[in-house]
Amino acid sequence: MKKTLFLNPPSYEGFDGGAGSRFQAKREVRSFWYPTWLAQVAAMVPGSKLIDAPARGRSLEDVLKLAGEVELLVIYASAPTFRSDVGVAEAFKAKNPNLMIGLVGAHVATLPEPSLAASMAVDFVARHEFDYTIVEVAEGKPFAEITGLTWRKDGVITHNPDRALIEDMDALPSVIPVYVRDLVIEDYYIGYLKHPYVSFYSGRGCKSKCSYCLWPQTIGGRIYRAQSPARVEQEIRTILELVPQTKEIFFDDDTLTDDLPRVEEIARRIGPLLKAKGVTWSCNAKANVPLKTLEILKASNLRQLLVGFESGNQTILNNIRKGLRLDIVRQFMADCHALKITVHGAFIMGLPGETRETIAESIRFAKEINPHSIQVSLAAPYPGTELFEQAKANGWYGDDGLIENGGTQTAVLSYPDLPSDQIFAAVEEFYRAFYFRPSKIAEMVGEMLTSWDLFQRRIREGVEFFQFLNKRGAEG
Repeated sequence: MKKTLFLNPPSYEGFDGGAGSRFQAKREVRSFWYPTWLAQVAAMVPGSKLIDAPARGRSLEDVLKLAGEVELLVIYASAPTFRSDVGVAEAFKAKNPNLMIGLVGAHVATLPEPSLAASMAVDFVARHEFDYTIVEVAEGKPFAEITGLTWRKDGVITHNPDRALIEDMDALPSVIPVYVRDLVIEDYYIGYLKHPYVSFYSGRGCKSKCSYCLWPQTIGGRIYRAQSPARVEQEIRTILELVPQTKEIFFDDDTLTDDLPRVEEIARRIGPLLKAKGVTWSCNAKANVPLKTLEILKASNLRQLLVGFESGNQTILNNIRKGLRLDIVRQFMADCHALKITVHGAFIMGLPGETRETIAESIRFAKEINPHSIQVSLAAPYPGTELFEQAKANGWYGDDGLIENGGTQTAVLSYPDLPSDQIFAAVEEFYRAFYFRPSKIAEMVGEMLTSWDLFQRRIREGVEFFQFLNKRGAEG
């Protein structure tokens, strides 16, 4: 087995990159998701090491010190930072010419040939669901025999047949020991989750057909493949044992509620374990979970649901194939409020069909359903998504980058009646309209008064948030 280094590479300070984040950019407040995709395959390669450079604040000079100690380097590359990621590969190859270097991730899975052609320092690209592909590379199996691999054969870029999606998710080892071995748990921070938190995938893929969503269209697939409830229970036990400081566990599955009987059984299994330790849990959910299921989840120590509302306009939801009706959303939110389940709502500005009127409609809708907190992102046409193809075909998107020089998101889509600068400005407008209401301010102040730790955390987040708004205003 080759001595292997898995690297989430350094780029911009505070950049929450592609190794775990769905929107690859620097956030409004400090935010880092676990590099779960890399941790999973690191758990499958004995003797390997995982470095998450952005979360730990490591520079290129810091990580280059390991160039001579490893035989295989696997870099998770993202669309916004691809040129920088290739530069990291070139620096490692210059330091150790014998080092084998491969790229993984949604961007290179979609564009394997141009990704490999970008630099001779890169020896291969492992496409799509890359876990077992990388294991076989580390084992030294000949490249010609490895499915899911793009590589150079006699100087010519060669695409091996695709690798089948993993069906037996229980066969994958736990990522938690890798977290404990190679990461600093406290580095991982999400403003709307308790700190410290631990996140993992209990399944991959998503049944929904959303045109903009990254993972299902590039890696995970549009079917939901999941661990058994018994295996999930064991994962929770592992977290509670190995990461005793955990205050919240987050299921990072694209939509944990895709399989209602399964999530109900998981809730019944993990509820007693979490209650005994005073640990809560949260997950990604669609805004159509019935009351019966919500009651079961709440009884198991569920604290929060992360829900992608995206827009308050039904036509836009139809345009992106969200598969959701606004009346269902309203009922779902009424049920969550009644059960005191916190909801973090995600909205996206600039999706197909967006106008000044639909932006105002979404803001009104957000205030009406009143989630506990929100995040407002800009539509990001990542290569490999239907949104990317649609944007290119209609002339909505040029060749501009997805982020600006500091690493924060920028508006790259532009419509005949809604230019990109107005879409960009809508993010700040949305945040101010939602948070700067007397009722929401009173709610947040009341919450802060319940805990000194929470008070300090919200003050710090508030400072970062205002700095974010001021920076956006200067850029606008």
